[in-house]
Amino acid sequence: MDYFGKKVDLLLLHQTPYSQVLELQRRIFHDVVEAKANDTLILCEHPPVFTLGRVTEEAHILFTDEVLANIGAEKFEIERGGDVTFHGPGQLVGYPILNLSHFKEDLGWYLRSLEEVIIKTIATYDLTAFRIAGRTGVWIGESGNERKICAIGVKASRWCTMHGFAFNVNTDLKYFDHIIPCGISDRGVVNLSELLEEQPTMTEVKNRLASCFEEVFGAKLIITKELKISTAV
Repeated sequence: MDYFGKKVDLLLLHQTPYSQVLELQRRIFHDVVEAKANDTLILCEHPPVFTLGRVTEEAHILFTDEVLANIGAEKFEIERGGDVTFHGPGQLVGYPILNLSHFKEDLGWYLRSLEEVIIKTIATYDLTAFRIAGRTGVWIGESGNERKICAIGVKASRWCTMHGFAFNVNTDLKYFDHIIPCGISDRGVVNLSELLEEQPTMTEVKNRLASCFEEVFGAKLIITKELKISTAV
């Protein structure tokens, strides 16, 4: 089946509190489900925050509320699949809110497609990233020493999606010491910037990722607006 020719709104945010983007996601998701809004891709960064998916195990959370306060991070229990993960400045977070009826009604295909977007984006830097069977997300490194560069966790209802991926570009990986990311204790995490001689800008990575998203999903991204929302609490 040919998926080309689809249009997806692209909403670019600067560093934005997680709570604000979660509210925005839920509003757009409701409207996409009701066919009142276009398919949308949100790209942003967040201040430090830990998010707990539906299958998060208590043993994977290594922080206390006191530690959260000391490190200046928040936490949210949310409706996506997957375990606990971290978002912070220098990490490109993407929230595709798509009606899969416009693409392919297959959640496995959708997850593999999100992985493919990241794999192709990394390939534009002459690096090879890959999947590991049974572990959703994108990995890079030598066999036995793979490190996770992108986490993926989604929700789907009535074939509409929300939540998405977290791509480590140049984030502070020390925050991951406070969790067992995605419940995986035998592998570490890595930034794209660690693997390159010159540090990429977030704008550059966004542009490359947007192009790869268009290729993988056979869609045309239409920039609807670019917002800068205050991070003040």
